[in-house]
Amino acid sequence: MQLSEAKEKYIQTWGTFATNWGINRTMAQVHALLLASDKALSTDEVMEQLEISRGNANMNLRALMDWGIVRKEFVKGERKEYFVAEKDVWYLFKQITKERRKREIEPVIAFLEELKNIEDKDSEGAKEFIKLMDDFSSVTGKINNIMDLAIKSDDHWLVGKITNLLK
Repeated sequence: MQLSEAKEKYIQTWGTFATNWGINRTMAQVHALLLASDKALSTDEVMEQLEISRGNANMNLRALMDWGIVRKEFVKGERKEYFVAEKDVWYLFKQITKERRKREIEPVIAFLEELKNIEDKDSEGAKEFIKLMDDFSSVTGKINNIMDLAIKSDDHWLVGKITNLLK
């Protein structure tokens, strides 16, 4: 397999995998393209290589910058904006974990707390419902704590913990 073929397959497959994780396919493809590139790319280059519109390219590049995994890079003598992906995989893992926690786990925690505030707390049905919400809160809280540990850790710590769990 040629390098160009391998990169193309990586970009397309990564986009497909991402939809399984709840991430926009094009956003994942833009990120994969930038990760696989050995130089910063302009919006025009992203559009051309992925065959997407300017609006789609701009929207996804901005989203990736919001996630903290892509940044603008100045190219001397050029007026265009250029973009480069953070290539430290451990940093990427922590940033993505941080964003997913903010977007997915923290709203669930707030939602579950809100659901426990019912007026008739003394009825048997209310007590069962509150216990169920407490159980969900407990599990979600543990997931949040694990994500927090991963975000704050270095790669050696997490690998060690995972290795210990697998023993």
